[in-house]
Amino acid sequence: MKKEFLYQGKAKRIFQTEEEDEVLVEFKDDATAFDGRKKGFIENKGYFNCSISSLLFKHLEEKGVNTHFLEQVGPNSMLARKLDIIPLEVVMRNIVAGSLKRRLGQPEGFPLSQPVLELYYKNDEFGDPMINDYHIRVMEWATGEELDRMKELAFRINFELTARFRILGIDLVDLKLEFGRFKGNILLADEISPDTCRFWKQDTGERLDKDRFRQDLGDVSQAYENILKLLKGESN
Repeated sequence: MKKEFLYQGKAKRIFQTEEEDEVLVEFKDDATAFDGRKKGFIENKGYFNCSISSLLFKHLEEKGVNTHFLEQVGPNSMLARKLDIIPLEVVMRNIVAGSLKRRLGQPEGFPLSQPVLELYYKNDEFGDPMINDYHIRVMEWATGEELDRMKELAFRINFELTARFRILGIDLVDLKLEFGRFKGNILLADEISPDTCRFWKQDTGERLDKDRFRQDLGDVSQAYENILKLLKGESN
């Protein structure tokens, strides 16, 4: 299925397929944090993230959210639509954690009265700085209409996934979303996984996400596996 290597990021490799509008996304076991300053390896991370993302993309498609996902074609590979990626990260926050704790001076775990949307310029060289609508428009990264659509989708995705995980006993603390253009439409891209979301057990507050790697909490691979088992309806 692979035809031509296109791009390698911190967590994935992208290959052109024989279909012009389709790519193969291969998830890696490599792990990075703090803009690449911390590097490591998480056993089976590629398999877990690919499988989790596939299940969540399918769930969102069923809820009417268009994504780049087509199908999972291997343990750590998915077939996806080839998008013109918009260089923005849209972050939805439901509970105070990470950088929001430092910026607002609120304790970690403080529940927000409503979801907060933040925008970041996706650029490792500059540390993915926070930006606003004016920066986006003046730099022409997206039109006003495209930005409005991304925001609309981000709130909808956050609503659907918060509800999905709530019934599994998991709080969706926050999540990072990326979008791209495909034949005139804005589609959800990238992945939805413990790499891009914070998942906390409702009863214990246990972290089941990349913070276990960032904070050297241990059992990182097990945490990713637990999320996959919950989504598949398997007991942990």
